[in-house]
Formats: sequence, structure tokens, C-alpha cells
Amino acid sequence: MNNKQEKTLSAIFERPTRADVPWPEIESLLRALGAEMTEGRGSRLCVALGGQRMVVHRPHPNKIAGKAMVESVRRFLMNTGVLK
Repeated sequence: MNNKQEKTLSAIFERPTRADVPWPEIESLLRALGAEMTEGRGSRLCVALGGQRMVVHRPHPNKIAGKAMVESVRRFLMNTGVLK
């Protein structure tokens, strides 16, 4: 994991939950952690990591993940067991 991905990880776990995390940086972090990603219909993205699955809709037209999406990714990462 590079410095940018570590900063993204910190931003995801920051409290209060941030609503300004760029989605492409979250995708980059998930790839660095070893997640398998497959494209779904429309803006759907299926993510598999550590025996867990998550389906998200990529944010558009702006590429910023809102609070709800950041919280979803946080829960997903905690459930995977990849992180402490």
C-alpha cells in the first residue's frame, strides 16, 4: 500500500465520518488490499475481499463518496478481517 492509499484508509476510518473521500481513491485502496472487482449493470461495482462481498453504485456525476458510502466501505473493511 502506498502513502496515498494509507491516507485514504485513514480518511475512511476518521470520526466524524467524512463526506469528501474521492471514489477513485477508495477503488485504488480496495485493489491494493487484494479485492476482486467486477463491473455490474450501470454504475454497479461488485467487490469481493476476505470472503465478504459488497455491491456499490459508483457516485456520479461527481466522483466523491458521501457519508453513507464511506460508512459502508468502513463496515465492509472491518467485516473482511483484512484490517485489525
